[in-house]
Amino acid sequence: MIVGILSLVCFWPFCLGLLLGPAGAIMGFISRQRIAASGGQLGGGGMALAGLIIGVVGFVASASWAIFYLFVLSHFSNSIPTPSP
Repeated sequence: MIVGILSLVCFWPFCLGLLLGPAGAIMGFISRQRIAASGGQLGGGGMALAGLIIGVVGFVASASWAIFYLFVLSHFSNSIPTPSP
């Protein structure tokens, strides 16, 4: 869950959500499988689900931010006038 939260917090300034989001989602998924296979001896299914969901949301937010940034960068870099000699 901590990696999922970090992916959500760090999606904007550094685009770390592209790395941390899938890691959080995979860890949440594996944790949910282990909790289900334990037969009720392990708890924390809600936290595992929250980590999975937050990891996916962090990845989507970071990917959206990166695409938006690249679009704006490519769109406005062509409209800047260059000085002529």
